[in-house]
Amino acid sequence: METRTPLPLNRERGFSGIDVPSEADLYRCVHCGLCLSACPTYTELGLETESPRGRIAYMKAVNEGRMGISERVASHWELCLQCRACEAVCPSGVPFGRIMEYSRSQLRRSGKGSWTRNLMAMAFLRGILPRPWLLKGGAALLRAYQRWGMRRVLHTIGVFRLMPTAIREMEAGLPDFSLRFFTTSRSTYPAQGPRRCVVGLLSGCVMPLVQGTTMEAAVRVLTRNGCDVVVPVGQGCCGALSRHDGRMDEARRMARVNIDAFTYAGVERVVVASAGCGSSMKEYGELLKDDPEYRDRAARMEAMTVDITEFLVSLPFERPEGKLAMKVTFQDPCHLAHAQRIVQAPRTILRAIPGLEISEINDGSRCCGAAGMYSITHRKMSRRLLDSKMRYIDATGAEAVVTANPGCMIQLESGFRNRESDRRVYHVVDILDEAYRRETQGGQNTIL
Repeated sequence: METRTPLPLNRERGFSGIDVPSEADLYRCVHCGLCLSACPTYTELGLETESPRGRIAYMKAVNEGRMGISERVASHWELCLQCRACEAVCPSGVPFGRIMEYSRSQLRRSGKGSWTRNLMAMAFLRGILPRPWLLKGGAALLRAYQRWGMRRVLHTIGVFRLMPTAIREMEAGLPDFSLRFFTTSRSTYPAQGPRRCVVGLLSGCVMPLVQGTTMEAAVRVLTRNGCDVVVPVGQGCCGALSRHDGRMDEARRMARVNIDAFTYAGVERVVVASAGCGSSMKEYGELLKDDPEYRDRAARMEAMTVDITEFLVSLPFERPEGKLAMKVTFQDPCHLAHAQRIVQAPRTILRAIPGLEISEINDGSRCCGAAGMYSITHRKMSRRLLDSKMRYIDATGAEAVVTANPGCMIQLESGFRNRESDRRVYHVVDILDEAYRRETQGGQNTIL
């Protein structure tokens, strides 16, 4: 028999001492069903319980005390990708991302949910992610494993055939770690030509270790466009992964660290090359609105934060003259298209590059299945979504995929490896940086 102890409804926006969805947010949903066709889990499974309005029905029942948080409720909430596609089509403006974060906070306090998910979250989100030195050390070991032949030896002798499926799939999905990591610096990268802006660049947690060359490209693109670039020492994870898992206090601690780092740096704008991180930082005001010390500073940080594509277009950026004779398709990251509502800026940049042909992908803003830790905790659904994305990409005939989020890049690269495809995955700034480089070198190769 389920426990039916009612949890306190918060009748104001946000929370009051405890993280629960607000009544105002929950009852915006009028159950019209327009979210159904946008929700990846619903379109894959066809189950009302795996739709946004189905999950909201459970949230209402829990918060009204009509049912307790059971393993069944936990499974439906945890299968959500937090892609926020439902928000983009909702006529009532239901802030689904926010209420799901607070609902998962309730779930964590209840002790329910997948024990494997909880164990991995505890190990990674609480043990490794807040400690950059530990994250970097682990990445260095994995890079050595990949680069020094150990991976090839273990596969040759068949070690992984003896491992559980989950371990084999996690190992196969490891990203290729950068040959050199991108690091924070006390130095400023000076603008080329007249200075137009002083920006702080978020390095975050994973991107400098896996996409270090992309971070370097971001610096070159920004300085080329008249920006002094500061990559503040002391910054860290934006807190997005913790928020998505309902670990709100951990997310607030991470947010405060970044607010301090960028405030001390004295920058005019905070530029983010990761769609997921940018979305999270643009919601620091909501996250810390009940913190009297950080509330105003969080609101200022939120207003200063921009995705690198929207920032470049707003400057505006210098159109390159170097030619890239390639056919590409653009994969809209969920937290760029749905959460930040930025769709045209990356395409504006790509269309400005001579020789670049863009073939739009069918249903391009549908989640690729990366979704933070989702590709680890929900491998089956993640793989279904990735396989669907691969088929859509095949139909474009593109040589490469361009996106604007590190998680998407890792997921798509994994999909191409599994299919033994030679397609490459790039960030928007990788493409723009290469076009700038070819202005002086005069190359027109089709491969970056």
